Amino acid sequence: MDERVTASRRVYEGKIVRLRIDEVTLADGINATREVVEHAAAVAIVAVAPDGRLLFVRQFRLPTGKALLEVAAGTLDGEEDPADAAQRELQEETGYRAACLTRLGGFWVAPGYCTEYIHIFLAEDLSESRLAADEDERIEVESLSLADALARIEAGEIEDAKSICGLLLYARQIGFTAR
Repeated sequence: MDERVTASRRVYEGKIVRLRIDEVTLADGINATREVVEHAAAVAIVAVAPDGRLLFVRQFRLPTGKALLEVAAGTLDGEEDPADAAQRELQEETGYRAACLTRLGGFWVAPGYCTEYIHIFLAEDLSESRLAADEDERIEVESLSLADALARIEAGEIEDAKSICGLLLYARQIGFTAR
């Protein structure tokens, strides 16, 4: 199972994403066209506050038409190491830095058409340390217990994939079971 790119052309180049059209030949010789959204790798951070609660950010997301409750996250800057990006995004979005940062896993966002891969980290032993947020972000920080966060997933109140994946990986890591 393989596809060989025979031609590629970029049709859009924006600040965050690029779009290219690839002509491919499948292993059985059939030709096809693939639309590929190029997006930098990203990080998502499940942050455990000093009181044991998890830190979330609430921000308006234009494509959804509403504010979402999410774990802190952001894209890597160029060839930035994912762990370094996780520390930076944690500081920018929550005002904390982690003394202990552990990779929980990762996933392809939409591998049928997008190159974005998200690395998920657990941030523990937090101390206050704020970096300036991006100038176009308006973020409110909230905290929830893990049980409350999982209940909000079930209620449809936490809806984005990176947050759901991160919370489920964290719950599994600590052996959390809902009662």
